Amino acid sequence: MEKDTFEDTTPIPGPWERPGEDGAPSLSELDDTIAELAATIDAATYRLLVAIAEFDRREGWALTGARSCAHWLSYRIGLELSTARDRVRVARKLEELPLIGGCMARGELSCSKVRALARIATPENEAELVTMARSATASELERLVRAYREVGKADVDRSQRQQDGRYLQLRHAEDGSVIVEGRLPPEVGALLQRALEAAEAEGVSTETPAQRRADALGVVAERALVNTDGKERGEPYHVVVHIDAEVLEDRHAEGQCSVEHGSAISAETARRLCCDAPVVGLFEAQGQPLSVGRKSRRVSAALWRALRSRDQTCAFPGCEQTLGLRVHHVEHWADGGETTKENCICLCRRCHWLVHEGGFRVTGRAPDGLVFENRIGQRLGERFEPPELPSDPAGALRAQHVEQGIEIDARTNLLDRWWGDAMDLDTAVQVLLAREGDDAALPSWSQRS
Repeated sequence: MEKDTFEDTTPIPGPWERPGEDGAPSLSELDDTIAELAATIDAATYRLLVAIAEFDRREGWALTGARSCAHWLSYRIGLELSTARDRVRVARKLEELPLIGGCMARGELSCSKVRALARIATPENEAELVTMARSATASELERLVRAYREVGKADVDRSQRQQDGRYLQLRHAEDGSVIVEGRLPPEVGALLQRALEAAEAEGVSTETPAQRRADALGVVAERALVNTDGKERGEPYHVVVHIDAEVLEDRHAEGQCSVEHGSAISAETARRLCCDAPVVGLFEAQGQPLSVGRKSRRVSAALWRALRSRDQTCAFPGCEQTLGLRVHHVEHWADGGETTKENCICLCRRCHWLVHEGGFRVTGRAPDGLVFENRIGQRLGERFEPPELPSDPAGALRAQHVEQGIEIDARTNLLDRWWGDAMDLDTAVQVLLAREGDDAALPSWSQRS
């Protein structure tokens, strides 16, 4: 008797659907997991950028003595400084781009795409850019940004007008201050902006961006006159400050404290100027000089080299400035502090101002016993404890997004359409120009047959 035979018609799963070893998820499941997690992280990154923009707008970083929000991010959450600057740039830009921001908040646009779009996006063209971003890779968007910017560089007539219209004027106001007014070609303006950004780290003001730029211009002028970070510590120029001995010893005492042929200054400013400067005692009676003492107490070249070798950068927590460093006496020499390695630290110009006039304090002995406090008495530089995270951070993010009505799955950040063809840069740039009402011709590189 013949036995019945049965043919198994169950399809054999291919490599894409087949589970991995020991019950590991299949490649298809991993594909969905990666896509969903990436979109979830992008949505969470949007919330991070919103918080950064708010923190920056309220200048919370200034309370910690940080130079900028980017420096605070680098110090507080461990971002590389250039990455931190980019995060702040995108965060500020997203405040005026609700469509792009909304797409990122829902996980539909990646952080890389938003980063590229933020360079050229405006409230007028963001709708077109969102449409393009949904059908393009991040690399294609980067090429679009470069192509769009190239159009402006090709306008020769505009460049000539910029060159012909350049000027710079200095005039004195009634109160003695100097008013600077000018118009610079783009390349010169970019050079000045870069110099100001590099020098802004040494500025002393922490009030407004405009005041910080004014301080930075002074640093640029100073560097043009003298090398502030030479091999040896020369004395290229002198500023004479008249200070009564009582004021130098007690900042609250009454007495004279002013720049020669200039206006009065605060006692704390005078103490900062004398922190690492050659001091010459001039004894007067009824306004007439009786005798002039010898220079004293300036940090020697040997001690300066030892301090630079030990500190290498500004000693203020979170500051990594290496140029234009000054020597600060932790206990001021007028209060009995000695000019020794243990009582001296390197500070940049800005941080030196902070610990004198800025309301910050530093106490202790260098290098390991220093304690920095901000204006409200909080200690700086203490090791931050890592935040307590849930056992499943990704799951917690998903739950938060669900509560906010944001639905994210493996198809959230999928391109709307893509058949492998490259983006038509000519058409894309023309669309953006049309939105701006710019009839300028495309540059020669785009005239392809």
